[in-house]
Amino acid sequence: MSRRRTVRGPVVTCALIGLCCLAFLVSPVSGLDPAYGKGEALLAAQSAYFQRWGIVPGQLTSGAPHALVTPLTALFVHGNWLHLLGNMLFLYVFGTMAEERMGRLHFAVFYLVVGALAMSAYAVANAGSSQTLVGASGAISGVLGAFLFLFPKARVTSLFPFLFFLPLRFPAWIVLLFWFALQWLAQRQAQGAAGTGPEVAYLAHLVGFTCGFGYAAVRYLRPGRVNGQAVATEGERQP
Repeated sequence: MSRRRTVRGPVVTCALIGLCCLAFLVSPVSGLDPAYGKGEALLAAQSAYFQRWGIVPGQLTSGAPHALVTPLTALFVHGNWLHLLGNMLFLYVFGTMAEERMGRLHFAVFYLVVGALAMSAYAVANAGSSQTLVGASGAISGVLGAFLFLFPKARVTSLFPFLFFLPLRFPAWIVLLFWFALQWLAQRQAQGAAGTGPEVAYLAHLVGFTCGFGYAAVRYLRPGRVNGQAVATEGERQP
């Protein structure tokens, strides 16, 4: 009688990271495919790529059919290498424990729904904008919010630039609330950036985080919450 092998580990988290990386590598944004050309041709291809798969608030809020799926597709599109790597680091560190606590299918649905809500909220708040918005940060912010509720006492290691990147360990509730405060302050000061690429959407971060924390509080507000440990860096800058 043969035994069935059970696949362990953060399968969904790793799959999401793999999809984001694959989408980036084959896109004109990575600069790895010579078929997209160089110089102005490459910039035009990148702009078209953002327009096709990213959220354009004006198109989404007007109900354009091709724009209705972009709150989901935009979650797998990133603006540059730093944007991709920063998001994937956050997703792996915090998504691993959140997936284990929620379960794979539950976590996958949670990630996509919260991410789409966060991106859509940004589009509604900027309904007249033609600036493209891409990135997984809305969904990842939701994961951070859920992590804060599920594992508030987990010890996370953060690197602070103003302390010469000295690694310091703090409880998750301190690190994540500090991160949330930074996003709120940045949103207050943000005036929008001009250009063909996507801008930083701090509002999507705030909405995603709030939705994630609120959902976890409603779903898991009972005794026996799981505590754990994790390692993270602080300083995500782009969605």
